[in-house]
Amino acid sequence: MPNVELEPKPRVSAFRRIAIGTWRDAYDPQVYGALELRADALSDYIEDFRRVTGKRLTVTHLVGKAVAVALAQVRDANSMLRFNKPYWRKRVGVFFSVAMQDPHTKETDLSGLRVFDVDKMSLGELVGAFEEQVEKVRTNKDPSLEKTRSSFSMVPYPLLNVMLDTIKHLTYTLNLDLSRFGMPRDPFGSVIVTNIGSLGLDEAYAPLMPYSKVPLLIAVGAVKQAPVVEDGKLAVGRILRIQATFDHRLLDGKHASKLAGVLTDWLEHPYERFDPLPEARSRATRAAVR
Repeated sequence: MPNVELEPKPRVSAFRRIAIGTWRDAYDPQVYGALELRADALSDYIEDFRRVTGKRLTVTHLVGKAVAVALAQVRDANSMLRFNKPYWRKRVGVFFSVAMQDPHTKETDLSGLRVFDVDKMSLGELVGAFEEQVEKVRTNKDPSLEKTRSSFSMVPYPLLNVMLDTIKHLTYTLNLDLSRFGMPRDPFGSVIVTNIGSLGLDEAYAPLMPYSKVPLLIAVGAVKQAPVVEDGKLAVGRILRIQATFDHRLLDGKHASKLAGVLTDWLEHPYERFDPLPEARSRATRAAVR
């Protein structure tokens, strides 16, 4: 079985070929963009979901689910390069960054967990899968992760780049399954989602990691109150800022526009798009009805 389940993209445009040939790897073809969304209904939905289900839903879960749906609809965004040829992924995998403490150095470290088929999951299933894996990561009980961390801790600094490039070539370019040697299959999935809002940040643009072969990274800011215009009048509302970094060899403005449209639709209309919550409606809707 290969490391990643893939199928070649049947037709590649001239521009895409030029873009692939222009940049050697995801070190320099990075494009940055930002999306500002109304988060009033989103905040209400999180509160209602927790009350109805007893599960601790967060903005990270909602953004991860919405991004997965967007990638399922825009296949070019759910892709990777092998030998300079685009390949569509057959599944959508979301890598969620997780802050943790290194058990040896006690320094704050950044790790994460990958969940496949998020586009097909209910929010309840996603929260369950997320919590199960994040507990293993933060308590250092993920066998594959700990083996990988242990292996890298023994690599001399001058050889780190060589080792990462070699692993990337074997697992993604050659698409070899190295799980028998302790390397997890497709560890980063289709997209990386990191919650910078948990650090108190509204805005940040994170770089792509070439060895992950992920062409899209989403940074989720904190939900904060801000001045908004409603019916021509100034009011106070809640705003969510999302920043994206993408690989221009695979994605361009047209793809970004489609992805942004799906994200906006889902995150600004959570009661209509995410898991139904019986007898729960946004406060704005309840106020309009009254």
